[in-house]
This record gives sequence, C-alpha cells and structure tokens, in this order.
Amino acid sequence: MEGMGSRTMQSGVKVVYVGDEEVRQGEVAIIISTWAKRALMERTPISERIIKARFYSKYKRLTVIQTYAPTNDALNEEKDEFYNQLQDTISSCNKHDMIVLMGDLNAKTGSNNANREEVMGKFVAGVMNENGRGYVTFVVQTD
Repeated sequence: MEGMGSRTMQSGVKVVYVGDEEVRQGEVAIIISTWAKRALMERTPISERIIKARFYSKYKRLTVIQTYAPTNDALNEEKDEFYNQLQDTISSCNKHDMIVLMGDLNAKTGSNNANREEVMGKFVAGVMNENGRGYVTFVVQTD
C-alpha cells in the first residue's frame, strides 16, 4: 500500500488518505474539519480502497469507514477481496461504536427491494447491476 498519510490544508481541514499517488486509482480519503480534528482518536489505512477513522464523541465513539469499491468491469477476485476486507474492517470495529459506512460503492441497487425491505428502500431509479447485487448481499449478511 502506497501513499498513506495526512495533510492539513490552508483552511485548517485535515485530509487523511491512502492510495497510489502515481497510478491515481483506488484512492480514498476522509476530510476532517478543524473542529473534528480534536476528536480524532485514530486513523487506519486498510487498503487503497478502504480507510477507517475513529472519533471521540460525547455519548458514543464514532467509526467512519470510507470506501471506493471496484467497478463492474473489475475482476470478481478483486471485488471479493474488497468485500472481504470491508467485512474484516467492520468486524474489527469496537462493538459499542456507531459505524458509518460511506463512499463510492459503484453499485446500482435498483428499485426492486423484495425480501430486502429492511436494508434498502424502493425509491431508486434504474435496474440493479452486478455490483448492486454484491453490495445488497453484503449488507444482508452483515445485518
């Protein structure tokens, strides 16, 4: 894994990132405000597609997982590796933390939420793609 680190911008916000700076593919970052910088407990680069940050808060610790999933054109092995890393990342979080999973999951879930009503809404345009099926399967298994 190359290119992991952080930068404080002129505005005072902090950018924590991971990725290959030469290839410019699969990079992820979390931008942290000057106020939130004081609450940052730790940041953990998982891969060039996943980064995790943990924050103090008044009532409950917050873990933010930022992702950039492989596209539909990627090899199935690459997608499987991403979801395995994501599952391991979620499993490694403190069980009392509030977990926020965000990012570009390169998934279209479509509007058919039959048998998935608890994990997805039905007000989405389009039709589910391969990555959408993978994402919904992941969410159902994690739930």
